[in-house]
Amino acid sequence: MLWIKAFHIVFVASWFAGLFYLPRIFVNLAMVPADSHAERERLLLMARKLYRFTSLLMLPALGLGLWLWIGYWGSYAGGWLHAKLFLVVLAVGYHHMCRALLRRFEQFANQRSHRWFRVFNEVPVLLLIAVVVLVVVKPF
Repeated sequence: MLWIKAFHIVFVASWFAGLFYLPRIFVNLAMVPADSHAERERLLLMARKLYRFTSLLMLPALGLGLWLWIGYWGSYAGGWLHAKLFLVVLAVGYHHMCRALLRRFEQFANQRSHRWFRVFNEVPVLLLIAVVVLVVVKPF
């Protein structure tokens, strides 16, 4: 089980690294002048590739997490595990929201400012902090 836990941590950290950086690309995309087509296309290419790569990292992170969860099935882990699972659902939702935002940029339909994306960029940091605290401290 320790090997599963170790690889789960590696894939979660890698997945979240992508979630930290992808919205930063959105900040830059929101700031691109309308006449700067080359810069816009370069940032879109970066965002598409990062989203795909991050999606590939998310799958083993979730799969290994499910494996660990099944390992807890026989014993009561406590309320912290339910809270963690809720935050994981939020992280997956955030991941998919990034895809929707990327589509808006691709369709020239973005209506949000770079300031909004700067705030949006902080969400995965807060999610990761909360998950780590729940897993390590197990407050309830």
